[in-house]
Amino acid sequence: MGKGKEKISDRHTAVGDNASTGLARTFAILDLVARQPCRVIDITRILGLPWATVHRTIKKLETAQFIVKDKKTNRYKVGARLWYVGSSYLVNNKALSYSLQFLANAHDIKSADVQIVERIGNYSVVIHAEKRQDQVIDKTQYGYHIPLHAGSKGLVLLAFSKPEFIERYLDQPLEKLTSKTISCPDELRKTLYQVRMDNFSQTLGDVQPHTGSMAAPFFNEQNEVEGCVCFIYLKSVAANQDNIEELKQSLMHMSHSVSSDLGWRPGKHYA
Repeated sequence: MGKGKEKISDRHTAVGDNASTGLARTFAILDLVARQPCRVIDITRILGLPWATVHRTIKKLETAQFIVKDKKTNRYKVGARLWYVGSSYLVNNKALSYSLQFLANAHDIKSADVQIVERIGNYSVVIHAEKRQDQVIDKTQYGYHIPLHAGSKGLVLLAFSKPEFIERYLDQPLEKLTSKTISCPDELRKTLYQVRMDNFSQTLGDVQPHTGSMAAPFFNEQNEVEGCVCFIYLKSVAANQDNIEELKQSLMHMSHSVSSDLGWRPGKHYA
């Protein structure tokens, strides 16, 4: 599931559950449009709001350039002004800055695409991506997002979320992106426990049948997880254990380096 290709469903409406005030409605609509371009009728159905209310809010957002309408499909998508506002977040993102510094000198990372990822709501979202191998791997680009229970990056970010968030997340229907995606809550709880023990996750074929991934978290000075680094590679790479071990060493080195830059120190443990 990703930018521009995600199927809209009612489980995406958590932000709209309390969309009874004008500001809450605006946030709910922006959150929905950011996940998937929508028509007005889509928004009214998913958020359970009157057509006139949605139409009025949409027009205000469009005038302010927070969203823009595709005249061919009548679907609204994120506009330039919203990108401008959001881009300042990346400029001031310390974890991203330290990651870029590390990657500038990490010439040994090969045969995998590199992602810097954060949790936004129920999704893992790529805030930076670098191509470090020759083959084209779809759905690895900047801005791409998938549900937290899929992929190594999502499992890392979900594992280190607050327990109450984890239980709320596992209490909803969990989509299988492929036959390998874990969608059983009990199985996911066991997997998340192991991820916390290892500070590491590795998956194969659970996001796309032909790819695998591994991820490790970044910790800050308060021992909180700020995001993670993720390597995406083809299945053929996963079949070579020497390659996988090299990638894991590079991954763990990077996660440790960025965590240290953020103020984390050895000896601290996630509680």
